[in-house]
Amino acid sequence: MVNIRDLDPSASPLDYYGSELRRLREAAGLKQGQLGDIIFCAASLIGQIETARKIPTREFSERLDAALGTGGVFSRLVGLVLRSQLPSWFQEYAGMEAKAAYISTYQPQLVYGLLQTEDYARAVLATGLPDNLEELVGARMERHRLLAKAHPPMVWVVMDEAVLHRPIGGKEVMRSQLAHLLSFRATRWVRIQVLPAGAGEHAGLIGSFNALRFHSDPDLVYTEDLISGHMTANPDTVKEAALRYAHLQAAALSVECSAALIVRVMEERYGHQPGLDPRAVA
Repeated sequence: MVNIRDLDPSASPLDYYGSELRRLREAAGLKQGQLGDIIFCAASLIGQIETARKIPTREFSERLDAALGTGGVFSRLVGLVLRSQLPSWFQEYAGMEAKAAYISTYQPQLVYGLLQTEDYARAVLATGLPDNLEELVGARMERHRLLAKAHPPMVWVVMDEAVLHRPIGGKEVMRSQLAHLLSFRATRWVRIQVLPAGAGEHAGLIGSFNALRFHSDPDLVYTEDLISGHMTANPDTVKEAALRYAHLQAAALSVECSAALIVRVMEERYGHQPGLDPRAVA
């Protein structure tokens, strides 16, 4: 027997999603199995989502909208649901990130989250041994949608050369990740610079940080420690971050030379990605 569990729609985005799914499915006169047949999934999955025991994906949500003729209700709701799966201390930053007009980041250890492939992100997030790994991966991939907006933010990334050599997820995952970084050469909104290993001491030795600029709100600086993240609009901190970032950009390779280095590392360390012509990005 299907477990009918009453949900409080105001309890969380996931509860609201589940209650709306049940309400609109019943309004359409469909049983869970009938809806499942239409959107190519098991009735049990629909039941789990209606009782807030399973996190919906964006693909599932888009199929629901098409099947129930909701005008995109679930495609809009799923963004809130996935964001709610992020660590509580990160959710506020994710909201500000989505509003930013300009994002600059220095990354000494890992590829910046907005530029990670799904497999790379999964390997990174798995290191924390979470119980909800797939939900965290889905939430991270959902953040990427801001780069596909009609007016995306300008994203400028400086990453340490060590990021290219650290084999997160294995050779194939890294090969795909580096090819993904190179694909951003086709957009004017993302710029990537690599800080070479030979740079020696530099202004980023304190660790990674992000700076966000907005059209009307004050600039923010975001940093993380072992267990949480911290945002501040303190003018002195913002000024210090801007100064350090300017020095990092000056010490890093140019965008063009950075792409050439990425191609070289991809070929020599991880094997050349089929179909990618290094001359097109060098």
